[in-house]
This record gives sequence, structure tokens and C-alpha cells, in this order.
Amino acid sequence: MSNSSSINQFLLLEFADTRELQLLHFWLFLGIYLAALLANGLVITIIACDQRLHTPMYFFLLNLSLLDLGSISTTVPKAMANSLWNTRAISHPGCAAQVFLFLFLISAEFYLLTVMAYDRYVAICQPLHYGTLLGSRACVHMAAAAWGCGFLNAVLHTANTFSLSLCQGNAVDQFFCEIPQILKLACSDAYLREVGVLVVSVSFAFGCFVFIVLSYGEIFRAVLRIPSEQGRHKAFSTCLPHLAVVSLFISTATIAYLKPPSISSPSLDLVVAVLYSVVPPAVNPLMYSMRNHEIKDALRKLMTG
Repeated sequence: MSNSSSINQFLLLEFADTRELQLLHFWLFLGIYLAALLANGLVITIIACDQRLHTPMYFFLLNLSLLDLGSISTTVPKAMANSLWNTRAISHPGCAAQVFLFLFLISAEFYLLTVMAYDRYVAICQPLHYGTLLGSRACVHMAAAAWGCGFLNAVLHTANTFSLSLCQGNAVDQFFCEIPQILKLACSDAYLREVGVLVVSVSFAFGCFVFIVLSYGEIFRAVLRIPSEQGRHKAFSTCLPHLAVVSLFISTATIAYLKPPSISSPSLDLVVAVLYSVVPPAVNPLMYSMRNHEIKDALRKLMTG
């Protein structure tokens, strides 16, 4: 039995074993990464520069783009470097840092999406109290709480995971360091230590999920009571992007972490990991921009000076 600190490096999963496919993976990930950088960078720049977008909804959207940039930058560059240089290795501190940063950013994003559901609820169900309930100070506090909860969750899981004794080698069956794959390397008795921590995190996550569902239940009831079709369309247009982002986030994460072990395989785990760690940061800005005339107008204004 050996502690994880005695392992100098971990071996990540290869996307392919031929040089041509490795280079293809590199160029594919590079294109997705640059698209995510450009899209999220534009959203951040537009919201920061346009005074008309200095509202609670766009403040939270700016935070979401920052989290998306961080999460995709935590996993994709290392995967590209490994494919380009034909290696699988990642150092023990690098693996721990990757686990911490990815879990921190993903957790904070989920908490932020919960806050954004509250923002939409107040805007549609209690519009007269919107300025009071979501003032600038309240928005900063809620965003800080989302980031802080993500940080605490990441510290808890990372410290617990990398204090476990590993008995099953150092090969991680994923293209980045991920807690479920590292736990597969742990000794059977050490694995049980993570269960208690996991129950706490799942309880918080389930509470956020229930809050989002209840919020949108009230939102849809309020929207359907709006007499004019134009009013209903406007209300739905402000909610659908957030609902699409939440659905993509929850569905891909659920498949990744709650799929039955009987259908698990390295290739399926790899595809699912790409779906929940790489695709959302690149797609989220598009979801918020396609039907948002304010962002389109701000982008047009930015492009024309």
C-alpha cells in the first residue's frame, strides 16, 4: 500500500495510438479551444464595455464566461500538449492542480446557474422588487458566494482524494485528471472515505437542482398568465438561453457521473467527458447570444467603434 504522494506522475488516457490521429485530435481541440476563447472573450468584453449591459443578468453572464474560460483552460491545453508531443504523463502536483481547478470552476458554475435562475424568477415573478432584491451589492454577494462555495467544495474533495492510498498503479482512464478515475486507483478501504464527502456534495447539488426546477415552475406559471403574446415571447426569450445552458450542464454531468457501471467503457467515458468538460464552455456563449438582441447590438456597436 502506498500513499498517492509517493507517485511522481500519472499517465493520462491517449485519444489515439497513431501519430496522424494524435495530430488530428490536437487540431480539433485547438479549434474548439480558440472558439471558446473568442466567444467567451467577446461576451466578457461586450458586457464590460457597454453601459447598457451593466445589469444583474449580464453581470452573472460575465461571471459564467469567466468560469467557462477557466474550466476549458484547465483541461484542454494539457490534452493538446500530450497529443502534440506524444506523451501521456502529468506530474503529481499538476494532476492535483487540475483536479482542484476543474472541480472549483465546475462547482462554482453550477452554483452560479442556480443564482441566475433566481435572477430570472425575480425578474419575471416579482418585477416590482427586482431593483431591491438584486441590487449591485446583492449581486456581488451572490456571485462571491457561488465562487466561494465552489472553492470550498474543490478543497474538500481534492484534499480527501489525494490523501488516499493508491494500490492500482498510476494510469488514469481519462484525458484529464478526474476524481472518479483517480478513485479507481485507490485501495478498497480508502475508497470509502470519499463516500461521506460525496454525500455532502450531492446533497448540495440536489438542493440547487430542486431550486432551479421550482424557480422555473413558478416562471412558466407567471409567463402563461401574461395576456399578450408579445409579452410571453419576450419573457420566454430571456429564460430560454439560461434554461438551455442548465439543461446541457446537468444532462452531460449526470451522464458522466451517474451512468451505470455496466455500460461504462474507456471510449464511452472519454466521449462523455468531452461532452461535459469541453463542449459547454464553447457552446454557452452561442446559446446566450443567438436570441439576445442586446448582445448583438452591443457587438455591432463594438465592431463599428
